[in-house]
Amino acid sequence: MFHDECGIFGVSGNVDAARLTYLGLYSLQHRGQESAGIVTWNGETAFQHRAMGLVSTVFDEEVLDKLPGSLAIGHVRYSTTGQSQLVNAQPLLVRFQGGPLAAAHNGNLVDAETLRARLEAGGSIFRTTTDTETILHLIANAYSRRGGRATADITEVLTEALASVSGAYSILFQIDGCLVAVRDPRGYRPLCFGKLESGGWAVASESCALDIVGATYEREIEPGEILVFGPKGPTSSRLKGGGTPESFCIFEYIYFSRPDSMIRGVSVDSVRMALGRNLARECPVEADIVISVPDSSNSAAMGFSDQSGIPHAIGLIRNHYIGRTFIQPKQSLRNFRVRIKYNPVKDTLAGQRVVVVDDSIVRGTTSRQLVRMLRRAGAKEVHLRVASPPIRFPCFYGIDTPTREELIASASSVSEIGEFIGVDSLGYLSNEGLLASVPPQKETYCTACFDGSYPHEEAHLLGSRTGAFEIEDAKPTGREIR
Repeated sequence: MFHDECGIFGVSGNVDAARLTYLGLYSLQHRGQESAGIVTWNGETAFQHRAMGLVSTVFDEEVLDKLPGSLAIGHVRYSTTGQSQLVNAQPLLVRFQGGPLAAAHNGNLVDAETLRARLEAGGSIFRTTTDTETILHLIANAYSRRGGRATADITEVLTEALASVSGAYSILFQIDGCLVAVRDPRGYRPLCFGKLESGGWAVASESCALDIVGATYEREIEPGEILVFGPKGPTSSRLKGGGTPESFCIFEYIYFSRPDSMIRGVSVDSVRMALGRNLARECPVEADIVISVPDSSNSAAMGFSDQSGIPHAIGLIRNHYIGRTFIQPKQSLRNFRVRIKYNPVKDTLAGQRVVVVDDSIVRGTTSRQLVRMLRRAGAKEVHLRVASPPIRFPCFYGIDTPTREELIASASSVSEIGEFIGVDSLGYLSNEGLLASVPPQKETYCTACFDGSYPHEEAHLLGSRTGAFEIEDAKPTGREIR
């Protein structure tokens, strides 16, 4: 089963660590809207607050006053592994060998069930259903084998603990009075850090969160890197697995990351503009206006308009107080939110041949409802252009998309999808057009959701075991698939 992103943020060496982390999580709210949490450390005690809901509802002045310390890690969550319950909200905080250990995780371990079963057989007791807790158990065991915390080196412990896990992880730890950032050897999920103007350091899933706290961007944390923020600043070491090919999730550019974030030294906005321009080259159409499905496809629509010469217009208004339809846990909620999330600008659409640019199509339900909405608003023609290839396969690395049977493109042709959605024409960006739009990478991007080429063999095994690859008669006619 596909699961959604999470967002992580941490601060080291600043007396306002909790408040800065609160602000950072605000900028990462798009990455997870189920729960939020912060753990702080004041040199003697760890303090924690977690709750279900948005950052703005989970924290207030009274709560932040109860989170003292110059070190903090924070998390916004949508279920990666585990149910949508408070017990699974992060950061997770445990105490072992007389000391606290906290973790905030963005990603998904493809071997989590196997690891959990092995640990339980050895006597470990779990209180959550998240794969993050599995990592905490591995760390505790690694410390024990080294005689306890007083004699163990943080980087050696993390290297041993993470050597046995497979999958995607960008993690912030609060351990031994230090903020520690770790990124898996393939670098699936983004993670960067910067120096705070007010003193100390900040680490974030995306650079936009550094901007809001006044941190100067330093660089990305490299795949396979362990970065320990101690009294003298960050020190770097490496996980085992040198030479592992990189597999950065290309969907970060397409949809998840904010357009004002920088990834690999390139703004996400510029990449999405390039996606739109290449889409216009590959899928031209005669039309009067180009509109986006706000907000994640705004930049791609601008690029499409720029390349095609078709004027860009605002055809849909988004209610920003509604969460992403893509990541709602239940189909009934997803359908309800689509109806209240968008409203057409009738004067703009009436009598026009409209090109609608969207970033992706997953199940098809949202697109179908939007096309009906545009036609009711008076659009003469509706042509849908998608700034990514068809999504045909499930992901096991931390993105919320469904099983393959639910993916409309897994067993339906482009013409069948277009008929189901109800458009006059439908065009997708090709794999070649996608790769031509993103920054060149020395290794490869993870494009498994488009081509089924999973970097880990465990992902294939997991998909087969869970039925995620199974497809029944997936013809789109008559059923709501997105």
